[in-house]
Amino acid sequence: MLEVRELQVRYGQAQALWGVSLDVAAGELVCVVGPNGAGKTTLINAIAGLNPVHAGRLVFEGRDVTRLAPHRFCDAGIAIVPEGRRLFTGMSVLDNLELGSYIASAKAHRQQTLERVLQLFPVLKEKLQAPAGALSGGQQQMVAIGRALMARPRLLLLDEPSLGLAPAIVLDMFRAIREINDSGTSVLLVEQNVVMAMEIARRAYVMEEGRIVADGAADELLARPEIRRAYLGLETA
Repeated sequence: MLEVRELQVRYGQAQALWGVSLDVAAGELVCVVGPNGAGKTTLINAIAGLNPVHAGRLVFEGRDVTRLAPHRFCDAGIAIVPEGRRLFTGMSVLDNLELGSYIASAKAHRQQTLERVLQLFPVLKEKLQAPAGALSGGQQQMVAIGRALMARPRLLLLDEPSLGLAPAIVLDMFRAIREINDSGTSVLLVEQNVVMAMEIARRAYVMEEGRIVADGAADELLARPEIRRAYLGLETA
């Protein structure tokens, strides 16, 4: 479904990504993990069309989207939940959700998709008319994910969805991500909660300093002491 080949991204003269390659198959849940500053957010923003690509290729469902205009990525079937949520806090929860379904193909199924989002996050049913800024951090993250789902994407990009959330809410968030994937949506997850990310992912990529330094089955990577110690900041047994 998604093929990233030798991707390079720069901020001015500063190189942020160095020849990154990865794949996400249809229906797959893949995670990208690594320390702060590894380039994970830069990578996922490039795949969403938010960061211009200096070199390399992005291919989605057989179509080269490397030079696609940023606002066309949603039309192509890719939606992102950015780090920090970026909601319109003065607008209602419902208005924030409906903003996700502005493309014609999604607008035609708006009510059906809204019902799906509310089944996934039932706590939002009683909050639809409340300002998004009045919600808790966990509820705001639910709105951010729901807004992306309203676009009916075939590939959902998630950037640090558990950041700053209470442990109990983190469990709910990962349950929802698994449900989204089980329903058929492919997911690329960037996450610093390494253990939980690798528990729900099929495959994983480990990044450091703008490069992929390891990849493979998530459970196998998590079990390798040198990977746990050197790149994931985890103690070895």
